[in-house]
Amino acid sequence: MSAGLHSRFATSRRDFLLHAGAGFGALALTGLRASATALPKPHHPVRAKSVIWCFLDGGPSHIDLFDPKPALQKYHGQPLPASFPRPVTAMGTTSGNPLMASTRKFQRHGQSGHWVSDLYPEIAGVADHLCLLQGCVADGLTHVQSVLQMNTCGLIPGRPCLGSWAVYGLGAETQNLPGFVVLADTDDEPPGGNMAYGNGFLPNAFAGTRFKSGPIPILHTNRPAGVSEARQRAKFDFVRQLNEQYHHRESAESQIAAAELAFRMQSSAPEVVDLSRETTATHRLYGTDRPETASNAQNCLLARRLVERGVRFVQLYMGTGSEWDAHKDLNGNHGTLCRASDRPIAGLIRDLAQRGLLDSTLVVWGGEFGRTPMSESGDGRDHNPYGFTVWFAGGGVKPGHVHGATDELGLYAIDGQMHVKDLHATILHLMGVDHEALTFRHNGRDEIVTGIGGKPVTSILK
Repeated sequence: MSAGLHSRFATSRRDFLLHAGAGFGALALTGLRASATALPKPHHPVRAKSVIWCFLDGGPSHIDLFDPKPALQKYHGQPLPASFPRPVTAMGTTSGNPLMASTRKFQRHGQSGHWVSDLYPEIAGVADHLCLLQGCVADGLTHVQSVLQMNTCGLIPGRPCLGSWAVYGLGAETQNLPGFVVLADTDDEPPGGNMAYGNGFLPNAFAGTRFKSGPIPILHTNRPAGVSEARQRAKFDFVRQLNEQYHHRESAESQIAAAELAFRMQSSAPEVVDLSRETTATHRLYGTDRPETASNAQNCLLARRLVERGVRFVQLYMGTGSEWDAHKDLNGNHGTLCRASDRPIAGLIRDLAQRGLLDSTLVVWGGEFGRTPMSESGDGRDHNPYGFTVWFAGGGVKPGHVHGATDELGLYAIDGQMHVKDLHATILHLMGVDHEALTFRHNGRDEIVTGIGGKPVTSILK
C-alpha cells in the first residue's frame, strides 16, 4: 500500500479508526483512546481547517448570476453560431434552440469589481471575499450523474464523497459531534440519495451524518426510557471487551463507535442546534426571522456553530431535490431560490469574518453544473457541464480574485479550466492534504480521492 495519511500515521487500520474520528461512527472513540495530538498530520500547512459547501441542487445559471455575457444581447433569438461545437445537452434537442439573453441587471461590486446580478444583492455586498472560478467543467448531463460526480468525482455510485475523504484523512477535532454533517432545506434527498454524501468503499464510520431540524437533530440518539447513563456506558464497555477478545473486528468496531457517538451526542447535539442561544442581531444577519430565508438561514447559522465546535466538513443543500433546475421560467425559479439563499450565505460569510473564522473556514458555492446560453421552453435553460461558475471564500484563497473564463456566450470554458477533480484536489490542498498521497486499498489497488487525474490549482492561493 502506498504511503497515504492513514498508512503513515497509524500503526494499523483499527488504530487509524480510533485516531481519525469520523461521521456517525469512529469519532466517539477518539475521546476514549486518543487525544487530538494523535490525529493524522497533514502533508503541508493547513489553510482551511473546515469546509462549508453551499450546494445549489439542480444547477444555478452562471450566465444570470456571476458571468454576464453582453454578446447574448446581440445574438438573442439567433441560433448558436456555426463556429461553436454543438454540445450534447440533457434534453437532447436544446442545442439547436435559439440563444437567450439574460434579463438580469449586472453591476460591479467592491474593490474587486466582481460582476454580480441583481438576483444576489446581499452576496454582492461580500464580493471582495469571493474567489470566482469561472472555468469549471464536469462530465455528467443528468442530475444523478452530475451530483454524484460533484460530490465523489465519479459518475456512478460507489465512490466516497469529498467530506468522507476529508474526515478519513484528517480526522475531526470534535469528540462529541460527527466530523461530517449534512444539512438540507427540505426533507428531500438530493439526486442519487444519500450516495451523494456516502462513504462509498471507505468504512461506514466516514459517511456524512444528516441533521434534521427540531429538538431531535439526529434520530436514535435519545437514551431509551428507563436506561440510565451508567447502564448504557457499561453496555458499551462490555460489547467492546467482547470485540477485543475476538480479533478486533472492524465491522463491530464501527458499530460500537456509532453507538458511542450517539451516547455522547445525547448531551452535545441538542446544545449545538439550539439557535436560541444566538443574539437577535445574529438571527437578523442570517435571515432566520424571514419566512423566505428561514430554512437556509437556520442551516447556515448551524453550520457556523458546527465548525466552531470542530466539525471538519459541513454540506448545505439548498433547493434540495433539484429545485434550481430551471428548464423553464428561469427568472421565476432563480428569483425564488436566490431570495431564499442570498441573505443566509452572505450572513454566513460576514459572521465567519467578524468572528475570525473565515481565514480557517473554506466556504464553497456551486451546484453540479451551470445552464446553457440556449433557451428551453422559451424562458428556461438546459444543463451545462461545459463551462460554469463555482466560487470559494476564505480558507486561504485569494479574495476578490477571478480564475478562468467561459467563451463570449457562456457555453464552454476557454481559460483556466477546473474539472470537478481539480476542485476536489484544490479543496483538499487547502486542508493540507496531498490528494494523491491519501489512499485506501480497495479491490486490490490504492484508490485516491479523484480516481484518475485531477490536480490542485495553487494559483488561487493567497
